[in-house]
Amino acid sequence: MEKFDTVTGVAAPLPVVNVDTDMIIPKDYLKTIKRTGLGVGLFSEQRYLADGSDNPDFVLNQPAYKNAKILVAGDNFGCGSSREHAPWALADFGIRCVISTSFADIFYNNCFKNGLLPIAVSQDELDTLMGDAERGANATFTIDLEEQVIHRPDGGQITFRVDYFRKHCLLNGLDDIALTLEKNTAIDGFESRLSENRPWA
Repeated sequence: MEKFDTVTGVAAPLPVVNVDTDMIIPKDYLKTIKRTGLGVGLFSEQRYLADGSDNPDFVLNQPAYKNAKILVAGDNFGCGSSREHAPWALADFGIRCVISTSFADIFYNNCFKNGLLPIAVSQDELDTLMGDAERGANATFTIDLEEQVIHRPDGGQITFRVDYFRKHCLLNGLDDIALTLEKNTAIDGFESRLSENRPWA
């Protein structure tokens, strides 16, 4: 999993509440178990017109936001079905951080397991950040996970909270498999003792 320490990039505004996982990545894209290649399906029902061309009105198609790394969204982001493809699609597109006032629990947990940082802020803070994000190419934020600070385009700062263990995992690029592999020495020792004490097993 890619480490997350400090990320600087354009923040795209998505002032929509209750963005569910089907909106993030429609069911048509759930036929794969690969984490790559899903960026093309991110928000596909909003990004593309009926003929398959880009919808110029959708924020991620606008020139200033095509390479956005941060998404500033409305309340209750990631609700709906518990598809891990949603954070996969965001990450594959290039989004590293989503900022909202609240997240659905399963989506929130899946983000940390896939190298994304979901940040919950107050409504007043979200309103401020949404206003910043609406500045187009000038909407550059820096997310400092170590210091737990969002650096705004004008030099202002907003602090955020994050669970210590989840922060540790993101900073070190540790998903569930990598966490298990950190215990390799202990696992090998257990298996050796088991083989000696119970050779029939």
